[in-house]
Amino acid sequence: MFPGMNVNSSQMKQAMKKMGMSQEELDAEKVIIVTADKEIVFERPSVSRVKLMGQETFQVAGEYSERAKDTLPEITAADIETVMQQTGKDREEAISAIHESNGDLAEAIMKLSE
Repeated sequence: MFPGMNVNSSQMKQAMKKMGMSQEELDAEKVIIVTADKEIVFERPSVSRVKLMGQETFQVAGEYSERAKDTLPEITAADIETVMQQTGKDREEAISAIHESNGDLAEAIMKLSE
């Protein structure tokens, strides 16, 4: 952590404490970073939370994979039922409208009500 310093772990902890720095290992099972077009997935990662001068940062290390982000919104049975009840349309029309509106129920209802 400190280049050129030969210190043991207790000395390192004391130096970190003097600087107002603390580090905690988290028992994480999975970390997923979601970007606009993909997801970066860490299975069984090593995760540390570092607190320094009122700021918290997280360090993630380990094997990871990338996958395309699912572009279809998650639709629940309750969402479908709501759109069907509000518009009088059938299940397939409700699902299609919800997909077209990217999961926005109000927009789906408005489209089907036109």
